[in-house]
Amino acid sequence: MKRLLLVLMLLLSTAASAMEPIKFADDAEEARFRALSAELRCVMCQNQSLADSNAQIAHDLRMQVLALMREGKSDREIKDYLVARYSDFVLYNPPVRPSTWLLWFGPGLILVGGAVVLAVVVRKRSGSAPAAPPSEDSQEW
Repeated sequence: MKRLLLVLMLLLSTAASAMEPIKFADDAEEARFRALSAELRCVMCQNQSLADSNAQIAHDLRMQVLALMREGKSDREIKDYLVARYSDFVLYNPPVRPSTWLLWFGPGLILVGGAVVLAVVVRKRSGSAPAAPPSEDSQEW
């Protein structure tokens, strides 16, 4: 029982140390890191940036981004590296290309399609309306 307790305490201390705050070399590095991590999406979380996510994979990706920054990689090279591993999903602002056309133009197409359907329905209903108002004698109770 004591061994199990010791193993659990060791695991908890390891997990706690893995999520320590990141130490930056200077303010410029911190500003660049924060801007870059705000442009990247957590691959596990729905609609959370890498900066906002508390998931372990987000922490690992933040550490990887920082390591790539310290290797001298540009922001474009870091994004390209992550896109090669996780696809365009990792970017909050994916590029416009044939594979992302539906993502970029889909909402507009749905809006135009809805307007066309609405116009057709309104025209059909206005065409089937009586031409003259009914007389008072034909009033039903």
